[in-house]
Amino acid sequence: MTNLARSLITLPRRIRPLTGPTAAGLLALTGCSSTSTGAESSAAPAEAVIDNCGSDVDTAAAAPERIVTIKSTSTELLIALGLADRVIGSAFQDGPVPEEWAAAAADIPVISDFAPSQESVLELEPDFVFAGWESMLTAEAAGLAGLGVGTYVAPSACKEAGYQPEKLTFDEVFTEIAEAGRVFHAEEAAADLVAEQRSALEAIEADDRGLTVLWNSSGTDTPYVGAGIGAPQMMMERLGLTNIAADVADTWSPLGWEAIIDSDPDVIVLVDASWNAAASKIELLESNPATAALGAVQSSRYLVVPFAAGEAGVRNVSATADLAQQLAAVDVE
Repeated sequence: MTNLARSLITLPRRIRPLTGPTAAGLLALTGCSSTSTGAESSAAPAEAVIDNCGSDVDTAAAAPERIVTIKSTSTELLIALGLADRVIGSAFQDGPVPEEWAAAAADIPVISDFAPSQESVLELEPDFVFAGWESMLTAEAAGLAGLGVGTYVAPSACKEAGYQPEKLTFDEVFTEIAEAGRVFHAEEAAADLVAEQRSALEAIEADDRGLTVLWNSSGTDTPYVGAGIGAPQMMMERLGLTNIAADVADTWSPLGWEAIIDSDPDVIVLVDASWNAAASKIELLESNPATAALGAVQSSRYLVVPFAAGEAGVRNVSATADLAQQLAAVDVE
């Protein structure tokens, strides 16, 4: 059985009809058994075929049973959908899962701290790989070209113009959860999860003080910040905050210290990651005379968010609610 190579090229996510060579090519992307045929795939209803970052995924094919996840967002979504028992390995996890999912995650082997090699993926004999970043499905990463393994990428991670959401919204996140429910045959669980998250989102009270904010993701010489169209912007807007990098049309972007100092944000969101902890960011801000003069630094007006919760996914709502609680305790004169 053959498979189509994933690449970094992306196209707009959409449902499209199943036709000609495309129908036959579905066999390469659905995690089906070696006894399946192109004719069987072409019999699937048109609405069953999802254009996922430029590759077709047939949601009418057999449910994936041996899944490798790459990135925390994909692992945690499957756990939240009650599918942890189908995950036979994970890679590139950005930190521990929330306590509510810890028991389910405990039995999932971690095959690599970073992008997995072809060998480590194949050893597990998966029928499907679910990646949180499109770049994780290149030949240099999982190396799935020609190996007959189905693949799916979180749609908001598609970077090509026309594929990536012009500006991420919670509605888009909920749509992606529902779509994953279709791909992994867990539609009812996805619908329940979306309903639960919509309710939690509505309960969050936005701050009305007109505060400005910097989302400090990583970096030292030049910080990498939450920009104007991704999950950080979506979350900051829901909190009633004005992002100092909102005019940058990207999900994350470099932003010079000079621009940050000129903006003098009222609060600073610090992304906590094992490779760049929130504590190390605070140390950097307080040790540099220029940034130490910022009002937010002088008054320790910091909000902390785990790295995985700042990427588009199932943790965005709970992270926003947690940030709202932290923000309510911040005193800005």
